[in-house]
Amino acid sequence: MKMENISMVVFDMAGTTVNEDNLVYKTLLKVINDAGFELNLEQVLELGAGKEKRQAIRSLIDNFYAEKNEDVISKIYEHFIVELTNAYKEEAILPQPNVIEVFFQLKQKGIITVLNTGYDRKTAQAIIDKLGWQEGIEFDGLVTASDVEHNRPDPDMIFFAMKRFNIKDSESVIKVGDSTIDILEGKNAGCGMSIGITTGAHSAEQLEKANPDKVINDLAELMIMLEKREHSAY
Repeated sequence: MKMENISMVVFDMAGTTVNEDNLVYKTLLKVINDAGFELNLEQVLELGAGKEKRQAIRSLIDNFYAEKNEDVISKIYEHFIVELTNAYKEEAILPQPNVIEVFFQLKQKGIITVLNTGYDRKTAQAIIDKLGWQEGIEFDGLVTASDVEHNRPDPDMIFFAMKRFNIKDSESVIKVGDSTIDILEGKNAGCGMSIGITTGAHSAEQLEKANPDKVINDLAELMIMLEKREHSAY
């Protein structure tokens, strides 16, 4: 994929561009267990990573307990939002290494940068505000789970971003994320590349199960990889 053919890169937030030490999934584990279930962090990461958070709760409880009570799921989700909001106020949230540099380099090449997330917009914006990032400065756009009807692995968030920036060809889009569901989202959108990164929820071995085009260990590798492809094209 040549650099000149890339119009947009869509980055996941927690674990990909934001370093919060799996705080969201530790909080998710806490509220599920507070409701009387018994799961561990490995199970939550394996099955819940990258999903819209109500859907993550639903998937986890259904998979391990065959529980389909929507009232129970709603109560857990409401508890989760309160707990996560408090946790994000108290805990350190940092940019992932090299993320700002990568955003800047992409912008210099005229490539749009979009953040997307399984969070609702209020939560996502609170994280961005705490980081001190501003839409239109560090990055170009934000798409959240509450902006679309269907969430990952469906491609709606990527299509939403494409429509906003008037991008017609999904093959000109790259998706980068730290979970298998991020990779599947990119593939379902027809992205030119779907790239996994090992800085968050899933290991390289887990990411490979979704057949990514590439697995990287640091966002800086994205630019190195694209530069190499650019030079090899000549």
